[in-house]
Parts: sequence; structure tokens; C-alpha cells
Amino acid sequence: MPTNQSYAQVAEVLESGGVALVPTDTVYGLAALPSIAAAGARIFDLKGRAYDKNLPFLVDSISDIRGLGAALSPAAVRLIDSDYMPGPLTLALGFDVSLPRPTWLQGRIEVAVRIPADRELRWLIRRVGPLLCTSANASGSAVLQSVDEILPTLSGEPDIVVDGGSRSSVASTLVNCRPDPPVVEREGAIPAETILEVLRGE
Repeated sequence: MPTNQSYAQVAEVLESGGVALVPTDTVYGLAALPSIAAAGARIFDLKGRAYDKNLPFLVDSISDIRGLGAALSPAAVRLIDSDYMPGPLTLALGFDVSLPRPTWLQGRIEVAVRIPADRELRWLIRRVGPLLCTSANASGSAVLQSVDEILPTLSGEPDIVVDGGSRSSVASTLVNCRPDPPVVEREGAIPAETILEVLRGE
């Protein structure tokens, strides 16, 4: 299992249907292309995650978000335009029925997206497209900070590993933008009160 691979090699592995363990600007993540169903299934298996818990996406821009067919309310746009995106902020969005969506999102009622503040990771997303990506820990277990800690906890091995040293154990803050007003469903790196201030225009 190779480590310290360049992101060009990661792209090749993902495009061939592999799963990558990559550092993000928050925690380590397991990533795969959503268009390859078997790759997404392997993320569930590696984590021991229930199949009815949808995986979030890493994207590069608001254009990518629209390309997923997501509905962007004024509140969602306010959060996207804030100082916290790119960054540790994940938005759960519904779908705009007037927009096409990829076949691999058919049947879902929402999609969770994040724009990471990591130059290399965003290069990778621009190269291969939006990524399924979730924290690289066994489901229900603590988020770990290093590759050496993470790998023994997974039910199998990723196809490629990028060792970015120690990372945070604090995940992104998750805001559900489907209700009006939006709801902070998981307080992570950004305090809930900070999110509410952004939504209030403060």
C-alpha cells in the first residue's frame, strides 16, 4: 500500500475506481468518485458505516454545487460567501427541481457539500470532479489524527494513502440549509453562534 503519493497519482487511482486516504484541511478522509458505485461502497465497508447514511461531497466551487443540482437558498449563498467557505463548513442542501442532477444522486432528498481550504485537495477535485469523502475512522469511533493511527482501525486498506502528518480531530460544522432558518446539526470547527451571526448578517 503506497504512501506519500502525489495527487496526480491519487487522481489516477480514483479514476480507476480506487479509494484514497487523504488529508483535508480538517480531518483525514476516505475519498472516491461518486460515479463509480463500487468505490463508494468500499468506503462504507472500510468504515463499517451503515449504507443508509449518505456520504458527503467535497467540491471546488459554487459551480460544482450547482452541478450537483443543489438548491441554493439565500441563506446557503450567504454561508458560501462567508469567510468560512472554503473551510470547515459543510452544508446540507435540497435539490432544485429545475436543475439536472447526476444519475448517482437520483433518489436522494439532500446532498451535503464542503469546499475545503486545501490547495492540493482542491487541485485534485478540479482534476477528477466532486468527491465522495467522509472522515477516515471506523463508524462510531473517535476521529484519529494520523495515518498510523487510522489504518489499523479500518476494515481493509485504501488503494492509496497520502500522509500529510498530524491533522485535526475536529470535523467541520454541519448546517442544514433545507429548513428556513437553517439549523446547525453538528457543531465542529466553527462554533454554532458564529454560524448564526453569519446568517443574521452580523
